[in-house]
Amino acid sequence: MNPGRMALFDLSSSWVTGRCCELAAHGYSRDGKKGCQQIEYGVLTDPDGRPVAVRVFAGNTSDPSAFTQIVEVIKDKLAIQRLILVGDRGMITGARIDKLRELNDTPDDAACFDWITALRAVDRQTRSRRRAAADEPVRPARPRRDHPPDYPGERLIACRNPALAAERARKRQDLLAATDKELAHIAERVTKGTLSGADKIGIEVGRVSGKFKVGKHFHLTITDTAFTYHRDQAAIDAEAALDGIYVLRTSVDAQALDPAAIVESYKKLANVERDFRIIKSDDLDLRPIHHRLQDRVKAHMLICMLACYLTWHLRKAWAPLTFTDQAPPQRDNPVAPHAAPPPPKPRPPPNTMTTATRSAASATCSHTWAPSPATGSATTTPTSKSTSSPTPPPTSAAPSTLSRPPSH
Repeated sequence: MNPGRMALFDLSSSWVTGRCCELAAHGYSRDGKKGCQQIEYGVLTDPDGRPVAVRVFAGNTSDPSAFTQIVEVIKDKLAIQRLILVGDRGMITGARIDKLRELNDTPDDAACFDWITALRAVDRQTRSRRRAAADEPVRPARPRRDHPPDYPGERLIACRNPALAAERARKRQDLLAATDKELAHIAERVTKGTLSGADKIGIEVGRVSGKFKVGKHFHLTITDTAFTYHRDQAAIDAEAALDGIYVLRTSVDAQALDPAAIVESYKKLANVERDFRIIKSDDLDLRPIHHRLQDRVKAHMLICMLACYLTWHLRKAWAPLTFTDQAPPQRDNPVAPHAAPPPPKPRPPPNTMTTATRSAASATCSHTWAPSPATGSATTTPTSKSTSSPTPPPTSAAPSTLSRPPSH
């Protein structure tokens, strides 16, 4: 079922109802539900998204801590010694990779865990500055492999998504324009004298910076009686150079998985997100969670995971009935955008008649309804065989046999 011995892991959260749940805590809400206590749970799946295991955590558990616990579950409870773990950049961090190295280097242990993850934005910016200093720009149209000296025993695969690059450039320009407008309004207030004091001006500027999140691209000068600003074009250009670029980090040997296969494996994390949607909203209703004891919360999540397992198999079995593409086309370049579907064919013009004619029923398809002499109800009698001549239209002298019988 899983010849590549690969497992995908991701973490999600759901808020709880009540105040006495032993696992409930305030933390980062992945549902956008702020101010509510929550629980967190991680789902381990195979590359196709089939759920294999679930682990429940307290609501304030970080992604790296959850990953450490799931590795212990895989090694001790599931007794798996060789596996490729796939997680996002917030899950498999540098510290977690160091722990995996220590686990693999244990002399009395036969464990061998590889990983596929992505570099964080800070690491990508650092490598970008190094390449800029070496006059070596990165604009790969296809996955590009690199063996950096600061990542021994690993491969870095740089990819670029043109569609994502265009979207980020558009969004950045919109945010910069909105920030310019708000800062210009603050500068006008300072000039008119309605806003003074470095502390008050700083509060207003901080409100704008926190709203649009692009304050790092502006040089600000604040005094008690003046406020000036201008864009940091060098910082904007440096960020724009990384638009659409993401770098994957893996310890898997090139003989086992080539760069394209590494990218495809990382993108399969979307299957875990699909399982979360099934559990939360699409097919199952995880919430509300009314339990107080942590064992009951874990049992609640286990039942939902088993239901998600059945749902996965039902979707697989009913794929022909739901018009699901069972054999998607293979892509030569995994980072290239999907090809646009062909435009639909225009509808043919409706068939209209140039002259007005009276319609008549076909003799082979219609039945003659005549009133029964005894009951007055309509009975069915067979019609005569069709001939080559068309059925003549009914005249006003002979009433239609389809009309209701006269009332007595």
